[in-house]
Amino acid sequence: MVSIIRSSEESAVKILTVDDSKSVRHMIGMTVELLGYEVLEAENGLEGLMVLEQNVGDVAMILLDWNMPEMDGLAFLKKIKADDRFKDIPVTMVTTETERVKMIEAIKCGAKTYVAKPFSQEMLVAKISECLGMGF
Repeated sequence: MVSIIRSSEESAVKILTVDDSKSVRHMIGMTVELLGYEVLEAENGLEGLMVLEQNVGDVAMILLDWNMPEMDGLAFLKKIKADDRFKDIPVTMVTTETERVKMIEAIKCGAKTYVAKPFSQEMLVAKISECLGMGF
């Protein structure tokens, strides 16, 4: 299910959340909207690629789960970092994968930051602000 959630304005900054959990996408979406950004959603990596294709040049950041069906987060990350159109989009991994080796692998593949589930709204706001270069 690919969907665009409640846009506050046409020129809003767009943040893509790719996660197979509807409840996690909802929590992330609420936080993103509180910050005044537009939320784009995808249930897995394949849908995430479709959303990116439909929004080339418009997605400012990606919040990405690791464990998903069809295409997992690491495969998605590798694919977008190999594509000149998407390679500069900052990615934050938002996942239950907390093994140090996995975190290092994601960072080496191009993730900018990492958030372990469960996470607080404050932590998510800090990571979004960091990725968008706004400090916090």
